[in-house]
Amino acid sequence: MARQILGRQYDGFGRSVQFHPSTTYENFIGGLAPLQNGKNGEEGLGFRFAPKPGYLLEAAAQAAGSQQPYLLHIDEINRADLGKILGEAIYLFEPNPESLREIDLPYDFGQPFHQRFHLPDNLHVLGTMNSADRSIAIVDVAVRRRFAFLSLWPSFEVVQEHGCTLSQRAYKEMVSIFVEHAPDEALALVPGHSYFLAKDQDEARANLRTSLAPLLAEYLAQGYVSGFAESIRGYMQWLESL
Repeated sequence: MARQILGRQYDGFGRSVQFHPSTTYENFIGGLAPLQNGKNGEEGLGFRFAPKPGYLLEAAAQAAGSQQPYLLHIDEINRADLGKILGEAIYLFEPNPESLREIDLPYDFGQPFHQRFHLPDNLHVLGTMNSADRSIAIVDVAVRRRFAFLSLWPSFEVVQEHGCTLSQRAYKEMVSIFVEHAPDEALALVPGHSYFLAKDQDEARANLRTSLAPLLAEYLAQGYVSGFAESIRGYMQWLESL
């Protein structure tokens, strides 16, 4: 959906990046990076360090040079430590600021900001994340209040359009178990509709056994569905019998 928004609503004017546990402030905002001395290494020896803009600075520079809205899509936004990555730039993400907000950068990154950085009004940031992944820390409160959040739930309409009869049945029974038995904190763990998009019965059986069943087994092992474990086990036995 994020890629469709970028392509359709922004006419492709923007970019997608992905966060991971090793993403740093230097990757996102900017920092010093090694450059080889001389052209193609033919002149001079060794390396020197020069300021290199990160994803946000590059996106802001592109947005500043246009009147068209620009979208920076950050996939897996919760897989990195946002507090460290944003640093002082968290000040720029305050919603509805009373005036232009700027920060001083540690280095001169050249045009158009040099060492004084602000977010252009036409720069939009969209983060996507899987809130069901319990192995990843949630977004901290200071960052969370600077973003608007929208939860997207599995859609039976998508399964109807792209899944076979078996996929549709498996989806309905899976969702029914969670709706009937899961407490509020476990509802976010309901498997998404991507597990149920096989177009024929054989493909559906393979997907359910090799993708969905291991996920449910992990839920049981971690105790995420302890309140309705027997219902999940019964569902898994049905998958094995297909």
